[in-house]
Amino acid sequence: MREGDLIVSKTDIKGRITYGNRTFNEYSGFKESELLGTQHNIIRHPDMPRAVFKLLWDRLQAGQEVFAFVKNISKDGSFYWVLANVTPSYDAQGTLLGYFSVRRKPNPKAIAQIQPLYRQMLQAERSAGTRDAIAASTQLLTGTLAANQISYDDFVLGLQEA
Repeated sequence: MREGDLIVSKTDIKGRITYGNRTFNEYSGFKESELLGTQHNIIRHPDMPRAVFKLLWDRLQAGQEVFAFVKNISKDGSFYWVLANVTPSYDAQGTLLGYFSVRRKPNPKAIAQIQPLYRQMLQAERSAGTRDAIAASTQLLTGTLAANQISYDDFVLGLQEA
């Protein structure tokens, strides 16, 4: 991504895209008509551990925002890294409408550090098998955080600021 670019998208409560800005279309390689109504995971790169998305959805369903480094895949098969900030979106009565995501260029030093962790998490998922994949990957992530005595949020934001 270029400095200053912001990728913005919105989804309904089931993760279907309801809005994407021009920058989203540009990086994803999809036209707006191809994105609207489709699951946001249309841009999920296979190098992303499933546990990262489990953490994301768990936090969102608890009404919390989440930051994550995410490798996305474009329509043409190329990829791009983002620092994603995803938040629940509510109406004036407090009813959940969906989710709002703003993604920006990640710190290259952060990506250099997160890639080996994500590779280990993917390997843990593959080794554990489909049924236990997310638990194995989550255990690796939480173990890494505990070993460094840091919260997930402090870990991600610290990598971005490094």
